[in-house]
Amino acid sequence: MRAGVLTASGIQNESYVTFFIALGARGNKMIYDLQKADLWKRISAGIFDFIMLGIVAVGIAWGVSAILDYDSYTDGLNACYERYEKEYGIDLDIIGTEEYDKLPKEEKAKYEAADEKFKVDEEALYYHNMLINLMIVIIVISVLISYILTEFVVPLIFKNGQTLGKKIFGIAVMRYDCVKVTPLLMFVRTVLGKCTIETLVPIMMLIMILAGTGGIFAILLVAILLIAQVVLVLVTRERTLIHDIMAQTAVVDLNSQMIFDTPEALLEYKQKLQAEKAAKTQY
Repeated sequence: MRAGVLTASGIQNESYVTFFIALGARGNKMIYDLQKADLWKRISAGIFDFIMLGIVAVGIAWGVSAILDYDSYTDGLNACYERYEKEYGIDLDIIGTEEYDKLPKEEKAKYEAADEKFKVDEEALYYHNMLINLMIVIIVISVLISYILTEFVVPLIFKNGQTLGKKIFGIAVMRYDCVKVTPLLMFVRTVLGKCTIETLVPIMMLIMILAGTGGIFAILLVAILLIAQVVLVLVTRERTLIHDIMAQTAVVDLNSQMIFDTPEALLEYKQKLQAEKAAKTQY
């Protein structure tokens, strides 16, 4: 029997004993509460879903890169590198300053001359900029579609906001008021919360950091998002994350949580229990 978290005092009828022991007594006031999912179940389901998301994202990225002909731009840029390497007799593929510092003085002069000429080469700049733009497009499309498939479409099929990982570990997603999550809220939770704020924003900031254009702002933004997620899990009663706050949802234990289809169904259930209580107390 899946039970909500309604508790009451003063009910003597034996038919309610098992029900209210499972739900837990909380004083003299009749209340509803969330049966939040065990943290380790959430972590396990999250890891499983992350792996599935990654597999789907990689497959989509491969397909999108083929459609956009990403490899041809890579070949074009490599051809530009090879042309200057052959002309100056130097390897331009030097990334770290330690490797550069180890070069002899003459080799450094050749490298700097080739690098300066490469930076003003319109063809090389075209390929370089196209590769960066295509990489961003591929990342955004692959992450977005993979989230929609694994975190939006699958929960609509399984119901109760369950991804494959949540289905395996017996946890679900519902609104704070114990009502089933709607497709609109699931879209907000998945696309705006998980995909955009929690995934794409940090990825874009990391790309900016690696490209040397993000500065302290990008580092601070990634750190703030990470710290915010940890703090929310530790201090909020329902152990919510940013995406749950945006959608007003909570992750619950499906075995002990009653989830109602509509607010009206919840109200009807409350009224039914109140009526049963009133009928019993008359005797």
